[in-house]
Amino acid sequence: MSSKSKRVFVTGVAGFLGSHLSEKLVNLGHSVIGVDNMIGGYEDNIPKNIAFHNVDCCDFKKVKSLMKGVDVVYHCAATAHEGLSVFSPYEITKNNYLASVSIFSAAVNEKVKRIVFCSSMARYGEQKAPFTEKMSPLPVDPYAISKVASEEVLKNLCELNGIEWVIAIPHNIIGPRQKYDDPFRNVVSIMINRMLQGKAPIIYGDGNQTRCFSYIDDCISCLIPMLDQNNLNREIINIGPDEEFVTINKIAELCSNITGVNLNPIYKKDRPKEVKHATCSADKARKLLNYKTKVSLKDGIQKTFEYIKKRGIRPFDYNINIEINNELTPSTWKNKEI
Repeated sequence: MSSKSKRVFVTGVAGFLGSHLSEKLVNLGHSVIGVDNMIGGYEDNIPKNIAFHNVDCCDFKKVKSLMKGVDVVYHCAATAHEGLSVFSPYEITKNNYLASVSIFSAAVNEKVKRIVFCSSMARYGEQKAPFTEKMSPLPVDPYAISKVASEEVLKNLCELNGIEWVIAIPHNIIGPRQKYDDPFRNVVSIMINRMLQGKAPIIYGDGNQTRCFSYIDDCISCLIPMLDQNNLNREIINIGPDEEFVTINKIAELCSNITGVNLNPIYKKDRPKEVKHATCSADKARKLLNYKTKVSLKDGIQKTFEYIKKRGIRPFDYNINIEINNELTPSTWKNKEI
């Protein structure tokens, strides 16, 4: 594909990842059509100079009509609630798997050149970290299952119909525009929003879970070449740093240092199905995308803090119903303790 201006369809443009991606594409001279159902994003995230439509990805007929003449589709929208998916599997599966099938089907029907799907590190499950792209998916919860199933449908439809596909595996992205009043996900933003309200951070388990966190700009720098770089067709690529693997306890400490709020964490029992060590290798991204981590974890948390402080603290919004409410359901969600 050439590097000339393209007509690009992006899902989740009111969300964190989709809004930054759309803004960057417009700044590079591309035309962007964006959709979002406004469940997991903020209206002020929607970039100017894009054609925005308040549409649910599951609305196949509407989505298909909006894709006419589109060159490339980026599917970023997701209900990215891995822990909650154990207790709200229907809603999470509908908003991830069925929405993805709708988007992919519409894209295939309209004969787009390439589909870029933002999957999840959850695909790797409990395998030995750091995860590499050569590992077969071993999902351990409904969210991860929905993502892996979406990957398989994407490959199936694209290979049958001669359409290029790329699967990006971002992980634990932080930065401005991330939804910070969601009690079910985004650990850094939850901690900062609580601390700015004078509340201690909440940690599930012993806090020794290890993760790698990626600043939004570093993630976008990998997604942009996926628009038309020829050697990326049919590639699955981890996106994010592998220099700083960090525990949740350390995250709480960094958030405390940056916010200036020194409160001991509140420890809750482990969440069912939570993967203990989830970190990725960035070797493939370095090779194919010339990936470099430009924003450190500390600086990324600092920028996230500045965004939340400027935008203002918010009460947590329990906008997804818990479908399975039993003794395994975290009390923080069941009793709205966050």
